[in-house]
Amino acid sequence: MEHPQISCVEIGSPKAIELRRYALVDLIMRRYSAYFRPKTPEWFPTRKAAQVVAYFAIKAGGRINVLLCSKLVSLADRLSMERRDYSITGDNFVSMDFGPVASNTYDYMKGNASVRQGEWAEFVAPRDNYDLPLAKGVTTDILDELSRSDLKILAETWDKFSDIDKYELAEWTHQFCPEWRDPGRSSIPIEFPDLFKELGKEDPDELAQDLESERKLKLTLFTR
Repeated sequence: MEHPQISCVEIGSPKAIELRRYALVDLIMRRYSAYFRPKTPEWFPTRKAAQVVAYFAIKAGGRINVLLCSKLVSLADRLSMERRDYSITGDNFVSMDFGPVASNTYDYMKGNASVRQGEWAEFVAPRDNYDLPLAKGVTTDILDELSRSDLKILAETWDKFSDIDKYELAEWTHQFCPEWRDPGRSSIPIEFPDLFKELGKEDPDELAQDLESERKLKLTLFTR
């Protein structure tokens, strides 16, 4: 099946080649996901991550492209870490071919998460080809996991990046997110100390340890 964006550009042009590259990576990841379902960690706040995606889908008119949404989520998380020393989704990050990605959130976007699917489905409907539709009846009024400061960062991210073509935004992250490393057609973990260092933090290792300590605390609460 031809990627829907490719037919809009001249065959053989640099833009068409780039679009085909992204389409190929997406196809590989989707087929790979059918055979391998990664384990979603217990500390991951599925419901909150779903509300972040739902927020962007609301802003987009009821559904949002998967690639664009994955970029907006990672950029919002990055801005949150720059300002508050923690992300909105609480996720891990990896370098993928199309830039930094919040990995567990992306697994849910693909329908490939291993647990708590009901929490996700409360806000985000199943993937429809390249789009993520909102679940029925979802409005910003019911996004109760998101604080005012969360919403402010999400709004700033939307206002700054939503008008950029999704493929151009992916290329933008290659240039302006220096924690990203080219993984080829695989993925490379982005370690928290490295990310905090690129954000100009004075104590990146200590900040990373704080995040890990918070996760351990959540695991302790889950197992009680």
